Amino acid sequence: MGRIKITIIVAVSENGVIGRDGDMPWRLSTDLKRFRALSMGKPLVMGRKTFESVGSKPLPGRPHVIVSRSHSFDMPGVETVGSLGAALERATALAEQSGVDEVCVVGGGEIYRQAIDLADVLHVTHVETVVDGDTTFPPVDPGIFECIAETRIPAGEKDNYPTRYAIYRRRDA
Repeated sequence: MGRIKITIIVAVSENGVIGRDGDMPWRLSTDLKRFRALSMGKPLVMGRKTFESVGSKPLPGRPHVIVSRSHSFDMPGVETVGSLGAALERATALAEQSGVDEVCVVGGGEIYRQAIDLADVLHVTHVETVVDGDTTFPPVDPGIFECIAETRIPAGEKDNYPTRYAIYRRRDA
């Protein structure tokens, strides 16, 4: 098997917001279904606060590697490490063991800021609204990432806003 890809999955508003008060500032059922399909069976890397925001229990069918500076953070069903580098190393080993070719970095803001320089692929759901929030995603640099696919998705009955789902690939990949 080839090199394990590092993939970021994120939903971001027009003004760069991805979170507010430890939660997402929208309800997007359509996007959550896509997230599940994209990440199923693949190791997830996320920060402690993001893990707590999804209910402090692992999402089914995906090994979790949690980044936490707290040595006392210990939750059943997940592995905890002290840095993004250690998380990616562990997640890569888990991906190789399970025969998948990518690991998914799924938040939050600080983890994304560190991971974007290492990512091969970005799955970005552009939420077509401006919202207030306290957590942001860095702008996608078109000099580094090329948009290779894009789909407009009207708001479904369980979605607050329409979205534009885009896949970006690192240009030097």
